[in-house]
Formats: sequence, C-alpha cells, structure tokens
Amino acid sequence: MLHTSLKLKIATLILFISCHFSLNAKDYYVHPTLGNDANSGMSINDSFKTLSHLNNIKFLPGDRIFLASNQTYEGSINLKNQQGTKEKPITINTISWNSTNAIIPAIINFKGAPNGILIEDSSFINISNLQLTANGYYNNDEKVSKMRCGILITNKLSKQMSNITINKVSIFDVYYENEGFTRGKGEVKTANGTQKYGWGIRVINSNPKALIEDVYIENSHIKSVSHTGIKLTGKKYNITNVFISDNKVEATGGPGIQMSGVKNVTVKNNTVTHSGSTDDTRKWGRGSGLWTWSASHILIEKNKFLYANGPGDSAGAHIDFNCDNVVLQYNLSAYNAGGFCEILGNNYNCAYRYNISINDGHRVKGVNGAFQEGKIFWLSGYQGTNKKRKGPVNSYFYNNTIYSDSTIVSKIAIDNTSKGILIANNIFYLKGASKAVLGDQYRPDKSSDKGVENVFFKNNLFLNQKNWPKEIGIHDSNPIYGDPLFLNAGGIELQDYFPRNKSLVENKGIEITFLPGDTEGLLQDFKLNKDILGNTIKNKPTLGAILYKEKYYRQNK
Repeated sequence: MLHTSLKLKIATLILFISCHFSLNAKDYYVHPTLGNDANSGMSINDSFKTLSHLNNIKFLPGDRIFLASNQTYEGSINLKNQQGTKEKPITINTISWNSTNAIIPAIINFKGAPNGILIEDSSFINISNLQLTANGYYNNDEKVSKMRCGILITNKLSKQMSNITINKVSIFDVYYENEGFTRGKGEVKTANGTQKYGWGIRVINSNPKALIEDVYIENSHIKSVSHTGIKLTGKKYNITNVFISDNKVEATGGPGIQMSGVKNVTVKNNTVTHSGSTDDTRKWGRGSGLWTWSASHILIEKNKFLYANGPGDSAGAHIDFNCDNVVLQYNLSAYNAGGFCEILGNNYNCAYRYNISINDGHRVKGVNGAFQEGKIFWLSGYQGTNKKRKGPVNSYFYNNTIYSDSTIVSKIAIDNTSKGILIANNIFYLKGASKAVLGDQYRPDKSSDKGVENVFFKNNLFLNQKNWPKEIGIHDSNPIYGDPLFLNAGGIELQDYFPRNKSLVENKGIEITFLPGDTEGLLQDFKLNKDILGNTIKNKPTLGAILYKEKYYRQNK
C-alpha cells in the first residue's frame, strides 16, 4: 500500500503534467485564400480562412496568431477577455507562407466595421507588422457604431488592463463616411467635432475606478484618418504609463496625438506632420500636432511637429487647460498655423525648453475662415466656457530658438490672470513685425490694467528692439540685441539654427531656478546637460537651443 506522502507526490505530478500540457501555447494561422474555417488552424497547411473564426477562441498565454504576408483580410479581430503573461504574451503578427519570400505586412480591411483590432478587458497583448484600413462602409452596413478605429484599446468589465504593445503597425485611410461626404461648415468650430469619424489608435477608459497601464505604441505609421491619429481618453488619471515613440503621424483630419485624463505619458522621437488636414472633405480640418488636457506628468521630447493646419488651435504642440507638469523639450516645431507655445488656463508647472520654432503662428484671424490668431507665445486664462478666467501658474519658457521670416507678423498674448512666468535665455529672431493680441479661445480675453504676477523675464536675445511688442505689459529686464548668425536661417533642420556668433551667445545664458513661491519646480531638473543636438553643456547655459561649438563652427563657416 502506497504511503500517503507518496500518493500526494504522485497526484501533484499528475496535476503538473496535466496543467503543463493543457497550457502549452498554440500557433494559429489564417490565410484569406488558401485557408478553410473547417481546418484546425494549427499549421500553414491547415490554416483558417477568416478573421472572424479567431473571435470565438479563448487564447492562452503564449498563443500566437499569424497572418500571411502580402495578403488582404476582410473583417476584424476582437480580443475580449484574453490574458497573456509577461513571459508569454498573446501576439498577432505577419509571417511569410514561403520562407524564401520577404515579409510584407498583412492588410486588415475593416471597412464598415467599428474596429480593425479590438483589445477589450485584455492584458499582455502584442500586435506587430500589420496594416489596417477602412475607407467608409458598404451600402448594406448598419451604421450603428459611433466611430471607426484602426485599433481600439478599452475596458468594460476589467478593473485592470496592462501591457499592450503596438509595434510596426501601419494604419491608413480610415473614414467613417464614404468618399464624397462633406462635413458641415460649422463642424470645425466645435471643440472636437460632433459627427462620426475615423481614428488611428484609441485608448479609452471611462471607468475612473479601473486602470489601463503600460501601453506601448511604437515604430508605427498613421496616415489619412478623418480625425485623430493617436488618442488617449481617460478619467482621473485611469490611463497611466504610456509610451508613444518613434511613430510617424501624417495628414490626420484632427490632431496628430491627443491625450486627456492621463498620467505618466512619454511622447518621444515622433514625427507629426500636416495635422488638421483638409485634403479630403470627410476630415475635420483642425488640429495641433499634439495637445494635452487634464493630463499630469507628461514628457514630450525629441519630436517633430510640422505644418499643423486649422482655423483655431493647430499649434505644433499645446497644453490645454487643467494640466500639471507637462514638459516639452528638444522638439522641432515648424510652419504650424496656430503657433509654437500655447499654455491655457489652470495649468501648473509646465515648460517649453530647448525647442526650435520656425515660422510658427502664421495664421491671421479672419483670413480663410480663421477664428483665432496664430501666436508664437500664448498664455491664456481659458479653463472652460462657463468658468472664470484663471491663467497658468508657474510657466517656464527658456532656451528656445524662435525664428520667423519677414512675411509673418509674430503675435504674442499673455492673459493677466497668469501667475508666475519665467522667460529667459531664448533667442527671438523675428525678421518681421511683432504685436500683442488678446487671447481668443472661444471667449476673448479682456484687456485691463492689471499686471501679471511674479514675472522673471531676463537675458533673452532679440534680433532687434521691435521683436517684443511694447504693449504686451511685461518686458525683458536685461535684453540682449544682435544677430546670432544662424547657419541657415529659414531652413527646416535643427542644425540650420546653429549660432555662429560666438561672442554673442557663448556662455551668455543664466542658470534657471525656481520662481518665487514655487515649491515644486519641474518634473525634471531645471538644468539640462545636453542641448537639442546632444552637445554636452559643461559650463554656463547657452542662449537658444543650440550650444556654440568651435569645432562645429569651423566645419560650417
């Protein structure tokens, strides 16, 4: 008779073996022409035919879904309540059916469907090497969905979702309506649009007691969607730890990237171009390259924001109201209609530093339907239509290089409800005129004799004395005047704004410290060790975003 302890060991071993084999990860293959939904789907030669066949499978950690290279699939993939693990995520990828052929990402055409890929109540999911498109709907579709998204990440029942990775995904031509549809003229004047649109990637969490965290959107390309390219929509910071890096977002009808109700987001090394596009009548036609609202602890660095369009907003990157600790550094901002620096009301401890702005804020109110002026620098008191004006608190603006050519009137607006402004070590190279304007976010700011509180405005370089309008109310207490002799003024590359005038800029910056009364400072240290080109700052700060380097001067003189 077996000893009790031995019986227990045998039972445990049997249970382990049983669990081990039952939890073995599986590979699923889908081919739109060679497959058959009656197959097992477990090999290339026994593949499924349709994506819908995947939607009834309960996947296990480590399961992989393979689509065929250079093939187009109709329909959607819905991952609902699917749980991978850190070591064994559930993955969707493209592979070659013939190992000798190069891999061309499979296309999911989800025309008429709400989403190309839905990730709902699921964690540890990796999506890579795919293309998604949806140009409208079929005539027999029931148009009941509120939007059309390339990828939608959301929760309904789950209290926590985590570790979603989107890598090397291309999303293009996503529209809710069919070709020929034209937006109403007043649609672009609404805050975010009121009609149905196509979107690139959306993360939505409407439950303030739930959490979506650790989301990675990387190395992807989003082009020609009728509203926003990448959009995070949370409540009370219930979306957190999001990393948006090395993506290209172009020709979106709305903003390139937008986030609300989120915390701890890094946006790095992205290129956003032609947001607010009007090249299709289905597009919204208005949008900053990036903007934040009710967001906390956001780092936006080493991005390019180019050619934003629209009759309102449409800056390179702007900070809408109710944010804190948003830092924009090492970015290139160029030819954005709405402007360069825009910080709205009830924002705390936000900064623009070591950025380069080229011909931003060229929009003129009243011309081509514009209802806002473009501005190179704007601090607004707007914090909602029915709320009292309250300007941003402790706004830091230093070591930026701002260039405007002679065709642009550079406009500046500073709401007198602003409290705490630091403007130092910047280069204002404004070849044309400059003027003060009132902020005009839906309700124009009111002019008054009240001065702005707690201002440190010192040690900025101006091309001439006309670069800062006298009527603005605050002025540099120790201005510097002269020509920094940019390497290629008017160019579109960072290095074009290398200052060759050594005696004017070298070691002429001042150390940046806390504004009086500010006990928090910035999310990162005030002092940066690198300039926008990656040069090490050893001594005193420079003026502008690029450090003078003798070696670089000799190479380019």
